[in-house]
Amino acid sequence: MKDLLIKNAYIVNENEIFTGSVIIHDGKINRILKGDGPDLNLQDHEILDASGKYLLPGVIDEHVHFREPGLTHKADIGSESAAAVAGGVTSFMEMPNTIPQTTTLSLLEQKHELASEKSLANYSFYLGATNENLIEIKKTDPRQTCGLKLFMGASTGNMLADNLITLEGIFAECPVIIAAHCEDEKTIRMNTEQYRQKFGEDVPVKYHPFIRSTEACYKSSSLAVSLARKYNSRLHVLHLSTKKELDLFDPIPLSPSKRITSEVCIHHLWFDDSGYENLGTLLKWNPSVKSKEDRVGLLQGLLNNGIDTIATDHAPHTLQEKNNSYFKAPSGGPLIQHSLVIMLELVHQEKISLAAVVNKMSHSPARLFSIRNRGFIRKGYWADLVLVDMEAPWTVSPENILYKCKWSPLIGQTIRSKVLCTFVNGRKVYENSEGDPVNHSIYRDHPGMRLEFDR
Repeated sequence: MKDLLIKNAYIVNENEIFTGSVIIHDGKINRILKGDGPDLNLQDHEILDASGKYLLPGVIDEHVHFREPGLTHKADIGSESAAAVAGGVTSFMEMPNTIPQTTTLSLLEQKHELASEKSLANYSFYLGATNENLIEIKKTDPRQTCGLKLFMGASTGNMLADNLITLEGIFAECPVIIAAHCEDEKTIRMNTEQYRQKFGEDVPVKYHPFIRSTEACYKSSSLAVSLARKYNSRLHVLHLSTKKELDLFDPIPLSPSKRITSEVCIHHLWFDDSGYENLGTLLKWNPSVKSKEDRVGLLQGLLNNGIDTIATDHAPHTLQEKNNSYFKAPSGGPLIQHSLVIMLELVHQEKISLAAVVNKMSHSPARLFSIRNRGFIRKGYWADLVLVDMEAPWTVSPENILYKCKWSPLIGQTIRSKVLCTFVNGRKVYENSEGDPVNHSIYRDHPGMRLEFDR
C-alpha cells in the first residue's frame, strides 16, 4: 500500500488549529507538516488534497450498545461500526447487556473475536458487574479491557449490582475503570408506582423525567462518588443528565490524578423535555432527557471541565419496539452516526469551540482510558482520522441512515457540517466526497483493531 499524503488541511489537534499536511505510513502517522512546502509533491504517495477542509483525530466513543450477540434484530457489530465510521467515530467501547450478558472473561473474549471479524472501527468491550462475579472482576487484565460496567440501578436481569457489600468489594478491588450507570432503583420504583396509580398503563411519556428523576440520579451518583473516595477507586460516571450532579465532580482539567470523572451524552446536550411532545417514546432514554436548565448546565459543566468526555450511549431498538406505550417502549436510541456533526452544530452556534469538541470526543477519552497511541494527531500514533467539511449542509433522512434500525430522533434535522472521509489505522473505511450522505462508500475489507491500554 502506498503512503498517503493528506495535504493542506486545517488540522485540529491539542488546542491548536493550523494549516498543514499529514503523511501516513504503515497505518501510522509518519510526519506532520505545518504550512505548504516543496517537499509535499511526493510522486510515490497517494495524495488527498484537503484544502479548505478540517482534519480531526477520530472520535472515540466510550459508551455504545451494538446489540451483538443475541439482539441482532436491532443492530450488530458490522452495521453499527459502519454507522460509526460514517460519523467519524474510529474507536468504540461496547457495553455488556447483550444476550448472554458479558459477565465472564470467557464471554468477553468471545465478543472481541466477533469484532475482529466484523468491525470497521477499533473496539473494546466492558465486563459487566453483578452481585456474584467479584472473583471474575478481579482477574480482569487492565491492558486488554477498557473497564467494568456497573449498573447501580435501572437495569434488567442480574446486572443490577445493588448489594452494598458487593459494591464495597467492587470499589475496593476492581483493577480497571468502573463505568457506572447511576439511577437509584428504589426511587424509580416509588415514582413509577405513583404515576401508574394516576394514569394506569398509559403514562404520558412527558413524565419520564419525573419517574427517572433528578433525585434518582443524584442519590445514586453521590453513592458511587462516596465509595470511590473511600477506596480511591477509578470511577467514571456515565451519561450525566442533571445540572445538580455537577456538584459531585471537580471542575478541573483531566489528569492522572483526577480519579473521579464523568461523561455527558449527545442527547442530553441536544434535547430537553420540550422534545417529548413531538418525539414521544423516541426520546425515551435512561437516564431521562430532562429540563432546558439541565441541558444548559451540562454544556457549562463540559466547558468548565466538571464533565470530561462526550459519548453517545448509542442504543438502537426497532421502530416497532419504540412505537409502544410508555411502559412497553424500551429506552435508548441510535446516535453514533450523528454525534460528531451534532457537536459541530453547537460549534456553529458558538456554544463550544472546535478545539473543545476534539478534546472532549477524542483526546479526553484516550487520556481517561489510557488508550495506547490513539486519540491524537501525533507522529507514531495510529492514523485514526476524520476529514470534515464544515460548510456542506444536508438533512438527516431514512435514506442516509446506516443504523440497522433505520431511524433517528434527528430525522428532518438539517446539519451544516459533513464527514467526508474516515481513516482507521491509516486505511480509508468511509468516503463521501460530494452530494448528500446517502452517496457514500464503505470499505469493509479493512477491519478495526482491538484497543490496547497503557496501564
